[in-house]
Amino acid sequence: MNLKRIILCTLTAFLLLSFIPNQLAAYTATTATTVPGNNPVESTEAQVLLSRLDEINAVDKSALSGTEKRALRKEVRELKKDLKAANNGVYLSVGAIIIIVLLLILLL
Repeated sequence: MNLKRIILCTLTAFLLLSFIPNQLAAYTATTATTVPGNNPVESTEAQVLLSRLDEINAVDKSALSGTEKRALRKEVRELKKDLKAANNGVYLSVGAIIIIVLLLILLL
């Protein structure tokens, strides 16, 4: 009975000590990475938005009034928001990737 208890305690200690460094590594990693995928050809809508951004950047802003500058800034923000929405990229942090790998190892 005593030998079973020693084996159980050592196995428990081994499991606990093996999981703690993995959790700490997952917690401290904060850099974001992208998942490589197919490089989709940019849509025509994205090309139109980018060309409009180039046109706005080419405008001489010193000759514009304050309301026109505000309108351009608002338009640039909307264009950038639309471009981000059209990106469709999947971004995973390093911590999320580590957690997914650990879950896969534990489940399989």
